[in-house]
Amino acid sequence: MNFSDLPLTLSTRVQSKHLDELGHMNVMWYAHFFDEATWYFYESIGFGQDYHQSGFGSFALEAHSVFLSELREGDHFSIYTRVLGRRDKVFHLMHFMQRDVDQKLSATLEALGIHIDMSTRKSVAMPEAIAAQWDVIIKEHSALDWDAPLSGSLNP
Repeated sequence: MNFSDLPLTLSTRVQSKHLDELGHMNVMWYAHFFDEATWYFYESIGFGQDYHQSGFGSFALEAHSVFLSELREGDHFSIYTRVLGRRDKVFHLMHFMQRDVDQKLSATLEALGIHIDMSTRKSVAMPEAIAAQWDVIIKEHSALDWDAPLSGSLNP
């Protein structure tokens, strides 16, 4: 898998505070960094904090993580994001965490999110302008020459 055609949504390194008793990055930090990458991606398409304070937002529905190789203190890593699809209210994306030194895939997160009217806290269809932003990215990412390694456990 070549991630160079995907948006880089986070680049950082493992610090000592991220380690668990086994000397590698603790699972809670993977979740933390995937969440940061999600927000960076949202900001890049106009779906970020300002949008989420406009009366609309999104909630996480489901997520599936796969841990493939450990990250240790000092390791620099990057997260790339691929949008897999959407319906009126639901969107499907995947994050790829890659160790920079050898470009080894460390973890993936496949996630479903839902568009919300914050006044009712119920799902609603995305406004046309936001849906169009998602559709542009979906079209670009659908044209990649590799299939995302879907878990099969989510129902987009």
